[in-house]
Amino acid sequence: MITLSNITKVYHTRHGKHRVLDDVSFSIRRGDSIGILGRNGSGKSTLTRLIGGVEYPTSGRIRRDMSVSWPLGLAGGFQTSLTGSDNARFIARIYGVPIEPLVEFVEEFAELGEYLRMPVKTYSSGMRSRLAFGVSLAIHFDCYLVDEVTAVGDVRFRERCDQALAERRERSALVMVSHDIDTLKKHCKTGGVLWNGKLTFYDDINEAASAYSALMQ
Repeated sequence: MITLSNITKVYHTRHGKHRVLDDVSFSIRRGDSIGILGRNGSGKSTLTRLIGGVEYPTSGRIRRDMSVSWPLGLAGGFQTSLTGSDNARFIARIYGVPIEPLVEFVEEFAELGEYLRMPVKTYSSGMRSRLAFGVSLAIHFDCYLVDEVTAVGDVRFRERCDQALAERRERSALVMVSHDIDTLKKHCKTGGVLWNGKLTFYDDINEAASAYSALMQ
C-alpha cells in the first residue's frame, strides 16, 4: 500500500507562495486503478512526482510498502550522451533485473530502430518518451504512474501502450493523471478531481468525470 497523509506542497515563486496541493490524503492498494482529473497546472504532475518520490512534500507524510515506477514517459533521467540501449542497460543494473531481456523488450516495444543505438541527445521528445515508456514497462512495479503519456506516438503505438497498461493493471496498481476524460475512463475504475489544491475522490470514474465537467463549466 502507498499512503499519503495530509500532503501539502508549496512552491515559492516571485509572486509569493503557491500552494499546489492542500492537505491531500488517500491510499493506493494493489489492484487499484485511479484516474486523477485536473486542469493544466492544477498539480497533477506534482502529485505523481510526490507519489514516486521524485519530489518531497512541504508537509505531510508518504509511506510506501510497494515498489513505484517513475512517471511513464518521464525522460529527464536519461544520460543523453549515452545511447538508448546503454541507458536501458544502466537502468536494468540499478533495479537489479536481467539486462539483455530488458533491452530486447525495449527494442521491440519502443520501435526506435537504429536510434536505440544512437545517443539520446539525437532523439526527438517523442522518441525519448517512447524509450522511457518501454523501459518502464520492462520492469515489474507494484504501482505504475502514468502522466498523460499514452498520447505519445502514432495510433498503432498508442494501441500497444493501452494494451500493455491493461495487462499490468491486472497485477499492479495504476495511477493515471490527465485532463482527458476519455483516456481515464478507458484505464481507470475510480477517480479523483484535483481542484484548487483539494483532491476529491469518487468510487466510479464516471462520477469523477461528471464532477470535473461541471467544474469546468
